[in-house]
Amino acid sequence: MSAVLRTLRGQRGLTLIEMVITLAILSVLATAVLPMAEMTVKRTREIELRRSLRTIRTALDEYKADYDRAALEKKITTAINETGYPESLDALIEGDDWGGLYEYKRKYLRRIPRDPFDAYDEGWGLRSYADEADSTVWGGGDIYDVYSQSEKIGLDGTPYNSW
Repeated sequence: MSAVLRTLRGQRGLTLIEMVITLAILSVLATAVLPMAEMTVKRTREIELRRSLRTIRTALDEYKADYDRAALEKKITTAINETGYPESLDALIEGDDWGGLYEYKRKYLRRIPRDPFDAYDEGWGLRSYADEADSTVWGGGDIYDVYSQSEKIGLDGTPYNSW
């Protein structure tokens, strides 16, 4: 036991040079890891944006398909200027029974997914059936498509508002 105590008393700890070298190595590793972490966060948000757009667009298509089916089966009466797309995104949450096409109100979304790049809580950009495919101004009336209003550029070099 006395040999162990003598060995412990003889140790002095780390020298200043060892500490400086250790800190230099850690700082080099940190500067290499930080950009990779930022890229991972951006990639994750892009995946969430793609998923949200796909979810809303699929719900819009299903809504339109049910409208067309209900019109074809004469469950609802249609007007000449109606496209069959919802007038608001809330209609996808509230649902519709389509004049008895369903025994219940068919709901297309539980909630409206949020845009992960929407820093100012502006919501989704909307396009009506009459709007141009790349329009950034909603013509009103119905919702044919949604897009991100973010001006940021994706990892693939395309702006998010063109996805």
